[in-house]
Amino acid sequence: MACLQDKFKEGEGECTFDGTVDWHGRPAIKAKSGQWAAGIIILLNQGLATLAFFGVGVNLVLFLTRVLQQSNADAANNVSKWTGTVYIFSLVGAFLSDSYWGRYKTCAVFQVIFVIGLVILSLASYLFLITPKGCGDELTPCGSHSSMEVSLFYISIYLIALGNGGYQPNIATFGADQFDEDDPREGYSKVAFFSYFYLAMNLGSLFSNTILGYFEDEGMWVLGFWMSAGSAFAALVLFLGGTARYRHFKPSGNPLSRFGQVIIAAMKKCRVEMPSDGEEELYDVDTKDCSMNGNRKILHTDGFKFLDRAAFISSRDIDDQKRGCRNPWRLCPITQVEEVKCILRLLPIWLCTILYSVVFTQMASLFVEQGAAMKTTISNFKIPPASMSAFDILSVAFFIFLYRRVLDPLVSSFKQTSSKGLTELQRMGVGLVIAIMAMVAAGLVECYRLKYARKDCRHCEGSSSLSIFWQAPQYALIGASEVFMYVGQLEFFNAQTPDGLKSFGSALCMTSISLGNYVSSLLVTMVVKISTEDHMPGWIPGNLNTGHLDRFYFLLAGLTTIDLAVYTACARWYKSIKLEKKCEENDHEENLRV
Repeated sequence: MACLQDKFKEGEGECTFDGTVDWHGRPAIKAKSGQWAAGIIILLNQGLATLAFFGVGVNLVLFLTRVLQQSNADAANNVSKWTGTVYIFSLVGAFLSDSYWGRYKTCAVFQVIFVIGLVILSLASYLFLITPKGCGDELTPCGSHSSMEVSLFYISIYLIALGNGGYQPNIATFGADQFDEDDPREGYSKVAFFSYFYLAMNLGSLFSNTILGYFEDEGMWVLGFWMSAGSAFAALVLFLGGTARYRHFKPSGNPLSRFGQVIIAAMKKCRVEMPSDGEEELYDVDTKDCSMNGNRKILHTDGFKFLDRAAFISSRDIDDQKRGCRNPWRLCPITQVEEVKCILRLLPIWLCTILYSVVFTQMASLFVEQGAAMKTTISNFKIPPASMSAFDILSVAFFIFLYRRVLDPLVSSFKQTSSKGLTELQRMGVGLVIAIMAMVAAGLVECYRLKYARKDCRHCEGSSSLSIFWQAPQYALIGASEVFMYVGQLEFFNAQTPDGLKSFGSALCMTSISLGNYVSSLLVTMVVKISTEDHMPGWIPGNLNTGHLDRFYFLLAGLTTIDLAVYTACARWYKSIKLEKKCEENDHEENLRV
């Protein structure tokens, strides 16, 4: 390869083996690109962007009720739609990144949209929405607004949803791109990057949930929104400042057409009789052809045999090749077929993570309602129930360092292999186990809360003498489960998706959280409907002291146990992606032999 020969002559150093290129499209040089110099910039960018996003999202329901005068039900419904839209836009960003723009351009464009949305929201709040001045706190509602002012508000928050949604799945993958997984030292750093990425995201949300959340709860909405806009702008400037240092993968083209070609080609040959051992008769590009945008070839696997028909070379395909043309809707390379197989194998694992996200979403809903019905005062200071999520964030930070520094080396010593610690699938299973423990802990706390609660109260905030700090264990357990589940999920989908679909893998993580919100809402609705028959108060009534929230938590623990059993079966069935070495690495080995 020209890079290794020419660059060594020029004294510039060794190129990466994973096919990454620099800003000018030339093979990236290890010493001058990527690694932690670029990774730290991306971690700081993620922390600032998360702070900006949750600076709006954490109290959006309060803004809708206090400033726009919406009912609780309408506000909750609008926030759910907005949150779901964020995750839908993540699929749009992943598609553009993997297909056409590449991850750098996609991140930059959507961050600009994100900043524009925040600036419009800040200006609209200052000029039109916060009227009269000083309104929007708990005691002073705002006046009515024209349809144009409300429309401007919705345009701004959906621009924020578009910007953050399109950026989020790409920034994690782009950060991982800065480490060459074919280099042992950089490969280990790549695994560590995902843990620190999730930590940066949680630290950003900690600031927004506490400091910005306090300002907005006190009615200082404009200040909170401008601080979010400033944080997003700083994140954008920081990201652009590292441009010369980044490593890039070239986009691979539209994956939808590639998937469609495999399905249709296989269907066209559904009546073709396949030989029992016909792997040699499957079409593939030349192993020495490095024209696949630097992507590694995927080796043939035995699963989903029907799809192999798309790569089977029939007599008609031989005639087409003699004429110098190949119909991609009739004959596909085996690597293209294996791409489809990879995604099909990932789907069962992905579906099993949705129920975990149902457990995770309880922190923002029922945990808060449960905390509000407990003793929330220490002397004259009142603890906001939502601020208990700080225990979750602190738990995430603690368990990330515990796993990286203690558990990972300890497990590696017991395994006595070259692999590092638990696999991604094993860690996701551990996350499900800890999630079950969190739901059991929440249910037990609720049992004791009911034991010390007044049943005859009308406004039941603080109606139980049990301290809100008894919720700390359930928040801490959720935080511990996130480290194993969500960090493992990020690593797993990044490692197991083909090179041309890495951003799509990160988008799957986000859509899992989105569907978890929807499933949680559906489950609560079903439980309320069934448990309120025969004029019973139900498990989750307005007055929790007359209900049985503990039973709902135990129900989630039971469902998650079933999900764990299904997940274990899927994980045992799963076969990892098999990749050939990249063209650059093969050339490097040939140079070493010369």
